[in-house]
Amino acid sequence: MEALPKLRLLRFVEQAMHLARRSVARYSSKFSKRRYTLHQHIVLLCLKVRKNTTYRTLLDELIEMPRIWSALDLQELPSPSTLCKAFSRLDMAVWRVLLNLSVTLLPTSGVVGIDASGFDRSHASKHYTKRTKLTIQHLKVTLLVDTRSNAIIDVHVTTTRKHDSQIAPSLIKRNTGEVAVLLGDKGYDDQKIRALARETGVRPLIKHREFSSLHKAWNARLDADLYGQRSQNETVNSRLKRKYGVFVRSRHWWKQFRELVVGCLTHNIDKAL
Repeated sequence: MEALPKLRLLRFVEQAMHLARRSVARYSSKFSKRRYTLHQHIVLLCLKVRKNTTYRTLLDELIEMPRIWSALDLQELPSPSTLCKAFSRLDMAVWRVLLNLSVTLLPTSGVVGIDASGFDRSHASKHYTKRTKLTIQHLKVTLLVDTRSNAIIDVHVTTTRKHDSQIAPSLIKRNTGEVAVLLGDKGYDDQKIRALARETGVRPLIKHREFSSLHKAWNARLDADLYGQRSQNETVNSRLKRKYGVFVRSRHWWKQFRELVVGCLTHNIDKAL
């Protein structure tokens, strides 16, 4: 009998499982109940974000997917509360390791764009934001995107109105060796950013704010073809919102941050397929 072709979702699960096995141990501790592995939790949480759904709806759909069960080596599905608790326990550091590993699945060029976008916090009620003194209803998400493969190399998330020029340095420092050319718009026009980039071996290709004819001349001398690749950031931002939603589902800010990192990881795995 001819083997059934692998569905894209099945290949996604297999690739996510491969990354999970490379990043974490099978169980969280020697005292674990060992009913489900960390690898299974990670893949199921990625699936939730990929399908832009709730825990309960995801598990309802998986009941009809025996091939996914087999790929995950599941004997039974966990409850929604089990997955929710697993998401709370898995540190941001684990998701960042997974994101870094996912970049290796794609052919990067070193030409990287930096840009920010906003995601809604629609599940945060006015009462909740007032009680927790959160006055911002949006998350500011800054992405480092490889312009060749659209791989998301790194992500920075904040609930504040922090300026782009304050965010860029930490992303540059975290990704020394991964970035050869940094493309940025006028929001990143800061001599400290340019100096830091050059110190770390990065060529900054950032537009100047035009306060004088000299600034206009500098902008005119930019490599237009290379700088034009910065539009890939907008493409990736649009894809994230279109496929995984324009808002985050978690209520706590730290879970919202993790959810967006999982979205970036899911994007990279999808692109690799």
